[in-house]
Amino acid sequence: MITINSLTLDTPEPTAAKAFHTALGVDAHITARDAEAPTTGFRGFTLSLVVSQPNIVDAYIEAALDNGGATVTPAKKSLWGYGGVVQGPDGALWKVATSSKKNKGPATRHFEDLVLLLGVGDVKAGKQFYLDHGLEVTRSFGRKYVEFATGPKVKLALYGRHALAKDAGVSPDGTGAHRIVIRSDAGTFTDPDGFSWETD
Repeated sequence: MITINSLTLDTPEPTAAKAFHTALGVDAHITARDAEAPTTGFRGFTLSLVVSQPNIVDAYIEAALDNGGATVTPAKKSLWGYGGVVQGPDGALWKVATSSKKNKGPATRHFEDLVLLLGVGDVKAGKQFYLDHGLEVTRSFGRKYVEFATGPKVKLALYGRHALAKDAGVSPDGTGAHRIVIRSDAGTFTDPDGFSWETD
């Protein structure tokens, strides 16, 4: 199985980004690198923290806002559960969500999954590209969505770019660098949508 070991986010403000990642408890999996590659608008990906209940969503969002984050979509109930979206000081979009609508205990600072969702132009083509590079599919919904087995640290999924932007509450428009590097044991390559992978 291919394992994603960590993610590197490029930012002109690495110190602020590191403090934000530490506050969310993801600093073991995400690093910030000083870089200023030109980029505007939606960068084509989101990061998600999946948690067990609504008060944990609120706790993480509060920590994010207290450490340089900005509200994109306030936390609220929906058909699928409860969640909200914030933007980190490095510009990355973070969704914190749970499928539960009720609290069953006190809020903790524990997330169940860290998920990298890539917004792609063609989910079917992206799926085949990653299959050809040794990744294994764990769940797939035709041309709409696909998840891969990438180990316990960071999970990977593909979603249509417009659908992902809509889910995050932002415009799909954007140009320039993604400002993210995926570090794994899959080798060094760039996928059809411009996302860079490097050997860890």
